[in-house]
Order: sequence, then C-alpha cells, then structure tokens
Amino acid sequence: MSAAEGPLVVGVDTSTQSTKALVVDVATGRIVASGQAPHTVTAGAGRESDPRQWWDALLEALRQCGEPAREAAAVSVGGQQHGLVTLDAQGEPVRPALLWNDVRSAPQAHRLTEELGGAKGWAERTGSVPTASFTVTKWAWLAEHEPEAARATRAVRLPHDYLTERLTGQGTTDRGDASGTGWWSASTEAYDEEVLAHVGLDPALLPRVVRPGEVAGTVRDGHGLPFSKGTLVAGGTGDNAAAALGLGVRPGVPVMSLGTSGTVYAVSRRRTADPTGTVAGFADARGDWLPLACTLNCTLAVDRVAALLHLDREAVEPGRGVTLLPYLDGERTPNLPGASGLLHGLRHDTTGGQLLQAAYDGAVHALLGALDLVLEEDADRSAPLLLIGGGARGTAWQETVRRLSGRPVQVPEAKELVALGAAAQAAGLLTGEDPAAVARRWNTAAGPVLDAVERDEETLARISGVLSDAAPLLDRDHGVRDG
Repeated sequence: MSAAEGPLVVGVDTSTQSTKALVVDVATGRIVASGQAPHTVTAGAGRESDPRQWWDALLEALRQCGEPAREAAAVSVGGQQHGLVTLDAQGEPVRPALLWNDVRSAPQAHRLTEELGGAKGWAERTGSVPTASFTVTKWAWLAEHEPEAARATRAVRLPHDYLTERLTGQGTTDRGDASGTGWWSASTEAYDEEVLAHVGLDPALLPRVVRPGEVAGTVRDGHGLPFSKGTLVAGGTGDNAAAALGLGVRPGVPVMSLGTSGTVYAVSRRRTADPTGTVAGFADARGDWLPLACTLNCTLAVDRVAALLHLDREAVEPGRGVTLLPYLDGERTPNLPGASGLLHGLRHDTTGGQLLQAAYDGAVHALLGALDLVLEEDADRSAPLLLIGGGARGTAWQETVRRLSGRPVQVPEAKELVALGAAAQAAGLLTGEDPAAVARRWNTAAGPVLDAVERDEETLARISGVLSDAAPLLDRDHGVRDG
C-alpha cells in the first residue's frame, strides 16, 4: 500500500444493517482502508436495535482498517435518520432504539399533526409533516406506551449522535439530522419549545446543534479506539445529508437512492414546506436545504418478492397487465403506514418474472412521483438522475428507473457514499473547505451515464390508477386514524 499524499480522515456510516468505516486520503480521496460489521434488527411488532451494538460494530470496523485508522487526523459519523435513542443517567440505553422504519407511532403522528396546527402548520414550522418515521412521534409513542422508560430517560439522541457522543463525551448533533426529528424548527434553526412541551420532552435532554464546519469535540482517551486522544470529531449528519456531501451535488441535481429505504432528493437554496407531507423539508449539512421524499419499501421489499418466487433478483420479464404495490412494511410515500402489499391484475398466463418486474415498477413509481415534487419548477427535467445505493448497480433497477423516468441515469462508481460524505466533512475540518467541494475534488460522482429511453406512460398510469382505487382498502382498519 503506497503512502498517503495528505492527512488521513475516517468517515463512518452507521446504517440500519451495518456500520462501515473508510480511511480516506484528504489530498486525493483515495480509500486507504475500510471495515464493516453487521447489526441486528428485531423483526417483531416494531423495528428496534440495541445502540451498544452500533458501537461494537464501529470498533470492529475500525479494527479491520488497521494502522491507517490510527493515523487519522479527524473523524465524522453519518447515520440512519430519525431513530430514537434514549439514555439513562450513566449514558446507557434505557431500551432498544426505535428505528426509522418502526411504524408503531402512526397514530401519534396523526394526533400530533391535528393538535399542533395541522399539516400546513407543521410544514411551515419544521419543514415537514410528521409521519411514523419521525423521532417526535416515536417519543410520543414511548411516553404513551412505556411511560417508565420515558421517565428514566436522561438524554435523547439520534443514532449518529450516540456514536459521536461516545467518541467525544459530549452530546452534539447537526442541523441535517436534527431537521428529521420533528422538534427542530426549520424557520428558526433551533429546537421548537412548543413542540417539545406538547410531547413532554425537556429540551435539556437534547444534544447541542453544532454549526456546519464546527468541531463537535475531540476523541476521548481509550475506549478501544485506534485514534489518538484529541483527534478532531466533526458534527456528523444523517445518512441522506452525508450522501449528498459524498456526491458533492450542486443545487437542483436530482438523486435517487435505492437501499433498505428509497429516497429522492436535491440540494436547494430555498427552504421547503410541503403541506401534503410528501416532501420533507430537511436541512443539509452545509447550510442549504435538502428537500427529500422517502419510501419504506425498496430493495428489501423487491428482494423479498424475488425470494417468495424463488427467482434471482435480476430474473425480470416484461409484462403490462400486472401491478404489485410492494408495501410490505407499511409505507411512508404514499403515507399508508398500516398498508400491506397489494397485487392486481393476476392472470393464468402471468409469469413469475412479470410479477417480479411489477414489484420493481411499484417501488420506482412511488419514488418518481415524489421526485416531481422534490425538484423546483425551474429544474432541468432532462438532466441525468444520479442513482446511488445498494440497488443502483443492479441491471433491473437501472432499467426500471430509465423506463419509468424517461431520463438519462448516471451511476457513480464510488461506493459507500454516506461514509465518503462523512469523510469529506472530516476533511473540511482540516482544510477549511466546503465538504461538498472536497467531494467534487475527489470526483466521487464520476460514473457511466445511461441514455434516456422513452418514458413508459402506460405503466405509470396503470399503477397510479390501481393505487387510487385501492387507497381506502390499503389504509383501512389499521389503527392509523384512531390509534
């Protein structure tokens, strides 16, 4: 392994399924070393993880990085958004963390929306209309269903905050991840005391919000870490804001991420307030905004359909008559948290490959409908769509996005963009650069561009029609309205 040309930094991605760490050369963007360790997620009534396993996974990922990690001058953590981490007076978890894809708080989301100004009021106040994914609804659920746990809580953190605090000993977060809680005001860029009072959460339990470019702290001595005491720690951010940094995207460039969840977003100079709740008006990690729409069902849902059919995930076949809405975990976009999957148009001659293609179509349809709302009116609708995430390298995903979007698709060659974004943020502490400019200098978005094909309007219209007709059935008798 050749010597680094500049100082080294570590970027971390603590996602739903695993923690990854990259050691990156600040001068060139070259990945010098990497490591990864898995997490476990409960599969019962909700989706939960013990935060302590995230720390153990981080230590293992860093161990795999070896000597280069010990030479790092700065570190930053990007992480899954929205998760509710509750800590006791000793900093230990009161209970497992409620993850972003735990939808048990759907009744609380509905009640909070009604009780505090309606959807329009919430959008203007926080940038988003709360859904079951948002941290504020999870706290409301906890206070209602597990009041002893809520009373025992002495600190409330997001997943990336938890790891950053264990690195530094200080409770911090950043505006990008804070904007996904539901208790951070997009208009004032501060915690919203009225929202916190309404859900019975003392603001003293929340972390300090560090500014873009501000040092969150320094690494504490020991704790099994390879870093030297005093190594700089950046504020970190949520996974989508980190990926935007990792790509170095400029305002108006559309991004679609295909992972456990599916997301579409674009950096914007203007704050978004969508009263329909489809677009979340998140902040980014730099000082701009990151209007974003998220679906709960993406690659895992399609892979599950493939497994049920005993097919390889690429074994799709063309077919125009069957529609599959793969809402296997409820859905966030459209907002149907109690929904299940729905199959329509099945016939004797329908093949397994056609069913699988219908699952891809259903997942991408939801994302593209949201993308039209994310992009500003003056955006270039013919510009390449950046396709990232685990699914982005799959041919079936690429071809489905091309066919249903009618846009050229660019697939960046760089992998682990959340960790790369965190590394760019850490690099910015050392060089004084904008982290997005660091990523552009590293040329992380470079990759092949797949030409546009004619948009499949027939399939889009058919799926929209089925969804419209089935919406009352999908949302019926699931306790979303009355708790």
